Amino acid sequence: MQAATPTPAPPLAAGAPTRAGASAPVWLIRVLGAAGLIAVLVSTFGIAAGAAGAPNVYVPARVGGWPSWLAGPLSSFSLSISGSSFQTLTLVGCAGYLLVLLAARSIAWRLLAATIVIAHVILILGPPLISQDVFGYLAFARMGALHGLDPYTRIPAEAALDPVYQFIGWPFLHSPYGPLFTIASYATAPLGPAGGLWVLKAVTGLASLAAIALIARAAGRLGHSARWAAAFVGLNPVLLVLAVGGAHNDTIVMLLMALALAMTAGAGERPRAAAASLAAGVGVKITAGLVLPFMLLGVRDRRERIRAAVAAAAMLAALAAIGVIGFGGHALGFLDAVSEQQQLVATHSIPAESARLLGLSGTPTWWRHLFILAFLVAFVFSLWRTARGADWRVWAGWATIALLLTTAWLLPWYTLWLLPLAAVCGDRRLRAATLVFCAWAVLIHLPFAEPVLSPTIPKQHSYKGLRVPAARHRLELTSFQILRDIDLDLRW
Repeated sequence: MQAATPTPAPPLAAGAPTRAGASAPVWLIRVLGAAGLIAVLVSTFGIAAGAAGAPNVYVPARVGGWPSWLAGPLSSFSLSISGSSFQTLTLVGCAGYLLVLLAARSIAWRLLAATIVIAHVILILGPPLISQDVFGYLAFARMGALHGLDPYTRIPAEAALDPVYQFIGWPFLHSPYGPLFTIASYATAPLGPAGGLWVLKAVTGLASLAAIALIARAAGRLGHSARWAAAFVGLNPVLLVLAVGGAHNDTIVMLLMALALAMTAGAGERPRAAAASLAAGVGVKITAGLVLPFMLLGVRDRRERIRAAVAAAAMLAALAAIGVIGFGGHALGFLDAVSEQQQLVATHSIPAESARLLGLSGTPTWWRHLFILAFLVAFVFSLWRTARGADWRVWAGWATIALLLTTAWLLPWYTLWLLPLAAVCGDRRLRAATLVFCAWAVLIHLPFAEPVLSPTIPKQHSYKGLRVPAARHRLELTSFQILRDIDLDLRW
């Protein structure tokens, strides 16, 4: 009877080791966690307020001028930022983030949630960081709402007198965004450049906060630490500085993914609503549809899977109807724009970096096709594993990694497509791979990594007073491949 009767474990003495920190006392884990939270906030404020103080390379939209509405309210602190200070603050933020991840299970929920919210508010109030994409959203919206130009068939350069034009970075490309986002963005047109900017910053920031809450809920329902999942996503430097700071609509895609994850976690699953949510994401960005087939395969009941597929098809039909109403025969024009965009090569994409290391001239088309083939193989294999009963969240995550590894047009904030899946599934290898991608996205913006990750800028030759770019400064018209251009250098 004594052997069969469980013996109550003695209470842990103060400072005794816990599972959260294998050999570290609880108080030390909590102190490290608190230090990490402070480091994240200091880093976030320093970057946002420093970028707001004066025109600098971390606010690319400065090329259109430096009005007070672009700098934002944080400019009142009169701080400044340089390459070295940005690097220092970024490394401090990354170190703080890692400390928070180590101690997340011991940090009080209120303290963690407050830090996430404060960091978001700081970045919402700061200027648009690293990217000019938010002005692209405004330009496409104003083209359709004010100038009668279809953003799927016309380009912003055709509305060059619009006040937003001087702030945009890509005046000769069509809109690659889905009809749901494009038409919704029309509401910003009457607000002017200033009003439209701050509305989009608020919307994308709130979308990020809502996504974090849903991700934490989904992780908890699946038996994982909700606090760790919230910290993993909510204090991630890529999410904060690059996505929220840049007001990217990828946070809206992340929100719709998080909603689908929350509705398929634990008891009371609603796969039909989840499938509709993922299909709605296609109306923002086509890449949101990557997760949909994995979610459908993850529904084990055949009848329910068919119903979920029908719900997704109905949502896609609704998006098509919205597109037809808004753009007529060009309702699917964003697909052509996506194809057009994929002809570009980002300096720090894996195909471009690998081609450079191998000494290839630029990034040849055949080299890019090899990467596309590799993605298709990985995608099919991931679907097969899911169909065989593996966790669809895990293999959707690996398929997303395959996409990020193989696309030649890879931008740092695309990592947001991966964060919800890695946070919720609990797979350590997927989480580690996600952190590696996040490290890459941060590293390419730091000066000390420039000699390693950036191609050598060829010297310019002068001829009778004219400055002539070297041979590598060329535009391959057959594939519209810019081999070296400051607009494609993701550091700025």
